[in-house]
Amino acid sequence: MTQPTIRLHDYWRSSAAYRVRIALNLKGLAYEAVPVNLLAAEHKSEAYRAIDPQGMLPTLEIDGQRLIQSVAIIDYLDRRFPEPALLPSDPLARADAMAKALIVACDIHPINNLRMMRWLEQELHVDADERQRWLAHWMTEGFTALEALAGDTPFLAGAIPGLPDLCLVPQIYNARRFAVPLDAYPKLVAVDARCTEIEAFAAAHPDRIGPP
Repeated sequence: MTQPTIRLHDYWRSSAAYRVRIALNLKGLAYEAVPVNLLAAEHKSEAYRAIDPQGMLPTLEIDGQRLIQSVAIIDYLDRRFPEPALLPSDPLARADAMAKALIVACDIHPINNLRMMRWLEQELHVDADERQRWLAHWMTEGFTALEALAGDTPFLAGAIPGLPDLCLVPQIYNARRFAVPLDAYPKLVAVDARCTEIEAFAAAHPDRIGPP
């Protein structure tokens, strides 16, 4: 099968884009990265909003279509390119994997991302110490739940990494970046360590991508 042309509108430290980079790498899909500088507010430009009216990252261009929202993009890639599977086919196992992924993608990441932190600072005038407290609180709540839900399998998804692991690894990166303690989450730290030994994860890491 001929691979379609794939373009990923990306920012090196975007957690959501990081997830999609991992998925593309695991699927063995080559892609063109199109940098969008969040710090320079390029995602708010008219040019980028013509691509994604929400003005967020990532956007994936494939098969003449534009896809937004990282979990939706990964679900598309998993259905379009089934191997290796990132979500199980069994309905119960799929629901379990999706729930773990959404703890990060819905309950931790959105209320700790750059957009939220800037709003707290610029609109509510929350100082740096209180913003750090906010960030650590919501990460801690989500990680505590995930640690309880993690089983004895090597990855959150089971025997092989899947969607919840793709969501976890960027969030662990963020926790370390913002000095959120991880001692209470040995299972999550172990899953992260196993994932980072896999080249598809390592190649997607912000340190490997680097700033534009």
